[in-house]
Amino acid sequence: MKPVKRLTYDALLLAAALILSYLESQIPPFIPVPGIKLGISNIVTVFAIYMTDGKDAFLILLARILLMAVFSGQSVSFLYSLAGGISCFILMLCMKKILNNKQIFICSIFGAIAHNTAQILIASLLLQSKEILFYLPILTVSAILTGSITGILAQSVISRFNRE
Repeated sequence: MKPVKRLTYDALLLAAALILSYLESQIPPFIPVPGIKLGISNIVTVFAIYMTDGKDAFLILLARILLMAVFSGQSVSFLYSLAGGISCFILMLCMKKILNNKQIFICSIFGAIAHNTAQILIASLLLQSKEILFYLPILTVSAILTGSITGILAQSVISRFNRE
């Protein structure tokens, strides 16, 4: 892909991820449990992992995390998002090598679990509390559910994109 086309493509994916992140931040939680959200911007992350090279997908992810922290003004959430995003990205990039395009939702599930696990570990370090680790099973169940939803949506978008 030519550099200008690639930059434009990546910028559109970043814009889509930012829009989805912002929209999700405006929606009240669907489950009144702290830390559980759908993570719809991860649809773009999964899409980028499967449809661009790893470097572009990683830069899109980092830019989204940084810009959302700036836009929201929540610097502490930056650390949680960064840890979760990077661990999720690394695991999904590895899983992409062993899963086919009909198993993208599985990649998303494992990414969501990695994301929540990293965030709990960061919280445990920042709060200097091991008790928060007991929250991990609840977040793992939510990650399976939300990762399935975002993964199925990403898989659908990818399959439609590949048909055209």
